[in-house]
Amino acid sequence: MALLRQAGFNYEFDSSACEGCGGKCCCGESGYIFVSLEEMQAQAKFLGMDFDKFCLKYIKKVGYKFSLLEKQADDKKLGLACIFFDENLKRCSIYEVRPKQCISFPFWESFKQDTSYLEQTCAGFINMRKK
Repeated sequence: MALLRQAGFNYEFDSSACEGCGGKCCCGESGYIFVSLEEMQAQAKFLGMDFDKFCLKYIKKVGYKFSLLEKQADDKKLGLACIFFDENLKRCSIYEVRPKQCISFPFWESFKQDTSYLEQTCAGFINMRKK
């Protein structure tokens, strides 16, 4: 078991649970998967694509930020999925160069006060208050 902790959060995360999860953090309601310019460049390079073509195919502008696109999941119950979520393998197809937002999951500021989403969907979530 690989338990991760981060200061300021009242829970732990067992990253070994990701293997059997099926990518629930990559699917669901519409949202944004924010990426920096450096991340987009690394992802384009990883995919062997010209940067401009990568952006046209996989990126949308959100105000002054950029986000990866989403796609309708084959399994309609999953809702939307990140464009790079491989539904057959149930994993990220650009895992090695995934965005910082994905790397930092589930330790997001929005979960400091309300962990209900994690409690319902994240197999690796361990509430320290209930230990």
